[in-house]
Amino acid sequence: MDGALIGIIVGIIAMMLMIVKTRIPVALAMIIASIIMGLFAGMVPSDLIGAIKSGFGGVLGGIGLIIAFGVIMGACFERSGAAVRMAKTFVKLCGKGREDLALGFTGVLVAIPVFCDSAYIILHSLVRAISRDTGKSAVGLGVTLALGLLITHALVPPTPGPVAVAGILGVNLGEYMMWGLLVSVPMMLLSMIYIRRVGNEYYRVPNGDLWITNAAEWANLEKVQATDESTLPSNFLSFGPILIPIALILIDTLFGEGSSFFHLTIQLIGNPVVAVGLGVLMALYGLTRNIERKDMVGSMDDALSTTGLILIVTGCGGAMGAVLKSSGAGPQVAEAIASSGIPPLLVPLAIASMLRLIQGSATASMMVAATMTLPLVETLGLDPVFVALACAVGPVGFSHLNDSYFHIINRTLGITELADQLRIWSVSSTVAWAIGASIIMILNLVFGQGGTWIDPVVPIVILGMIMAWIKIKYPASPSQLAMAQ
Repeated sequence: MDGALIGIIVGIIAMMLMIVKTRIPVALAMIIASIIMGLFAGMVPSDLIGAIKSGFGGVLGGIGLIIAFGVIMGACFERSGAAVRMAKTFVKLCGKGREDLALGFTGVLVAIPVFCDSAYIILHSLVRAISRDTGKSAVGLGVTLALGLLITHALVPPTPGPVAVAGILGVNLGEYMMWGLLVSVPMMLLSMIYIRRVGNEYYRVPNGDLWITNAAEWANLEKVQATDESTLPSNFLSFGPILIPIALILIDTLFGEGSSFFHLTIQLIGNPVVAVGLGVLMALYGLTRNIERKDMVGSMDDALSTTGLILIVTGCGGAMGAVLKSSGAGPQVAEAIASSGIPPLLVPLAIASMLRLIQGSATASMMVAATMTLPLVETLGLDPVFVALACAVGPVGFSHLNDSYFHIINRTLGITELADQLRIWSVSSTVAWAIGASIIMILNLVFGQGGTWIDPVVPIVILGMIMAWIKIKYPASPSQLAMAQ
């Protein structure tokens, strides 16, 4: 076996052991692994350190500002009530009886700028109010919201994970955003087949600090007074900071080619840094105009302080990618995978899924997966967009005890037994993972490069097994189906 391949294997094992078994942080573990890979490949130390430095700076130079702007925008949404306004608007649009669908769409949109755990905490009070007002199970409503938030948190920029993956793999951010949204919506909708059934099994309606567990008790409850919406921002101010940058980036992606004044203007305002920056300005001067400047600056400072580790890990991912490229290990890895008969797109999916299962961080999992599969993109002729999506879908699967989001969801829904927690949230996230993996494999087969008919078989078989288990475990009676509508 060639020294470069041995180095990659040793580096990956060392990195995993450091992350799981020691107190060494993810960023330092990635740099140490990069050095191991480079030395085994025979790189001169000066060249190795040069590759690490150039790779680190190259990735952050392209995406650092977008991540920072996205975090600032998220702080504006958290403080202003814009997320609550969006949720209420979706509830009105979807109509009576489809409150879970409305919360799912709210999650898909709100998590584009806001971290999913923060957004869930903000919107959970609305879940409780809707549950008490309609008699629908808070479990079904809350899990649908949480899953919608998790999906776009993983798949759609400008949240740090997908932005970092796009930067590492060299993906056009507008194209990636378009495909990410296209995959996110059916992931959320199809996952509701399971969530509605498990929500009915675990029927829970909040009553103060207690939970009502049957519909007869709910019928005797005093109904909640409608909340005052006069303090919430308008729909335009709430949706604009998200939708306007997305529209500008997509317009640039579709129509930005050319050298006329019109095309140059589109290229300027459609550049992701400028587009997201305009969204931040709209949020700052629209959403937060009634908040004291000192309070808002403090909130933004707190939000930005949490991005330091994310930026460092992102840069370390770029450093590792540069080492793999400079060492010449990429073609050897690609050749080994091609000769094994494994569908190449399953590699980033499997790496990201495994890392998420082991160490819990979705953002770190997808960035490491993107770095490790970067050599496959050019050597095997894969479409980097679908490789990026595979990296992003992997961390959606089987969220469990090592994930803080797992505990937030179950605690707020009053679920205390571990078996119930796994069944309600972990299985729901796994269903979404299998749906997303199947969609990406099919899209890559139809629109991508290097896809074969066999690629979608594995995730579709897994999805079929999960759905069969759901049907056996949770057979839907007519009354249950009527309640779910």
